[in-house]
Amino acid sequence: MPKHRVISVLFLYLPKKMSKIIVLGAGMVGRAIALDLAKTHQVTSVDLQQASLDTINNQQISKVQADLSDTDQIKQLVEGFDLVVSAVPGFMGFRTLTAIIEAGKNFVDISFLPEDILQLSELATQRNVIGIADMGVAPGMPNFIAGYYYGRMKMNHFEYMVGGLPFERRFPFEYKAPFSPIDVVEEYTRPARMKENGVVLSKPAMSDPELLNFSPVGTLEAFNTDGLRSLLFTLPDVPNMKEKTLRYPGHIRLIHSLMAAGFFSETAIKVKNTEVVPFEFTTNLLFKSWKLQPEEREFTVMRVKLDGEKDGKKTEIVYDLFDEYDPSEKISSMARTTGFTATAGAELILQNYFTQKGVFPPELVGADENCFQFVLDYLAKRNVKYVVSEK
Repeated sequence: MPKHRVISVLFLYLPKKMSKIIVLGAGMVGRAIALDLAKTHQVTSVDLQQASLDTINNQQISKVQADLSDTDQIKQLVEGFDLVVSAVPGFMGFRTLTAIIEAGKNFVDISFLPEDILQLSELATQRNVIGIADMGVAPGMPNFIAGYYYGRMKMNHFEYMVGGLPFERRFPFEYKAPFSPIDVVEEYTRPARMKENGVVLSKPAMSDPELLNFSPVGTLEAFNTDGLRSLLFTLPDVPNMKEKTLRYPGHIRLIHSLMAAGFFSETAIKVKNTEVVPFEFTTNLLFKSWKLQPEEREFTVMRVKLDGEKDGKKTEIVYDLFDEYDPSEKISSMARTTGFTATAGAELILQNYFTQKGVFPPELVGADENCFQFVLDYLAKRNVKYVVSEK
């Protein structure tokens, strides 16, 4: 074989250029993100807590202990990286994303931040940044699915229900927090926005409870939470939309009891001449009780339902997900389903499937058929499988 032919063949088998990615936050989800991306890229993980960094058992991943509440430090940290993945708690999300955008870095974000992410889009466009926000299991995949079908059917009703729960139902809460406990409490306290007959309205969190059956786990309790977020505004022609969280029956009654008794009050009270904020005291106790232990078996269950007309016929489309703890990689289900959705979003940017400048929620990304199919295939390869039915 001539030399130039040999060189040509060898070139075909050279590995693709690895991207340099920095992951901000090394909690359960941040760890899953770093481990997944490290299979094909150079990854650096950053967190304030050394204990969190120590859980990332991969010698190829660089680890940096740093204070991510310092936005100037964030700008320094992300220099030299091709992409940033933000996996910080929601209360830190907005200022973290602002710092990333000001540094001119493309990003994927999973933080459950309370602010409107779209208000950062103009700044991102000015800085030539591609950003995908809310790219997790929920919010995230329901948005992605809704965005795909929005331009392909007349949607009259959209809803999704999701929960992450332990297999072992331990008294009294029968719950463990598979992600930031602070964000869990936000689900119980932040008013739930929804749309009814074309009107956006708010209801108290945990309102409208209902019991529903989910295979293979049985009966769960669904209640209103504030998970629709950008969908309320990006899909204006859908008149009815809602989101609910799932727990074992009885859990929410306990939370309601604590709230009614004042345990979630943020007004300080005096206890033996010492000022105590009930909210801080309560959440401190709950976080210990709700801590998901390493290798503790848990699962994620989600149902996304769309009703409307497709090709002139009444149509109902349902996406069901059931996923559980992976003992081989020792990654929780919530970390898998959230983290791998985020890494799929990272690949959309790195592989030039999505190239628009600005900040985009998943529904605007999923509208593109190539992006939609890429993410579903990416997740399926990691055994996160959505089962779709249509009738």
